[in-house]
Amino acid sequence: MRNLFNSRDKLGHTLGLGAALVVGMLAFGGTAQAANPFELNFWLSGPRYDGNVAPCERALSTISDQFHEKEATFWNSPLVITGYNRIHETAFRPWQSDNIPRRYCSGDAMLSDGKVRKVHYSIIEDGGFAGLSQGVEWCVSGLDRNWAYNPSCKAARP
Repeated sequence: MRNLFNSRDKLGHTLGLGAALVVGMLAFGGTAQAANPFELNFWLSGPRYDGNVAPCERALSTISDQFHEKEATFWNSPLVITGYNRIHETAFRPWQSDNIPRRYCSGDAMLSDGKVRKVHYSIIEDGGFAGLSQGVEWCVSGLDRNWAYNPSCKAARP
């Protein structure tokens, strides 16, 4: 029969040695060095946000297309957006200036069922596919069926 007490002692001894080795490497290892000028300027450019975000009206066709696709594909609904009214900007770069530039907009969307619903959306600089174009995130109040921006599209506003 196997002696479990001796096996545990060996395991604890091995873990203790491993922990001591890690602490020793951290205590006696080299110090961190700052990047030299060549390292700072070679392939470390990072994003350069200029704040060039399209006006609110430019995103409406994208929202209409994506809304129709979402309703038809995922919810088996014939709803489409037939028009917009009272589109206005609600905020531009509402947070610190070094965040990704966004323009927040709101307005009314007329739907094919005859109802008028609020639409809230943001246009994001370099937020499109692979950061190559501007992206749009949107929410139509009352039709956020997967609750991505719940409650009442609050997460789609600034």
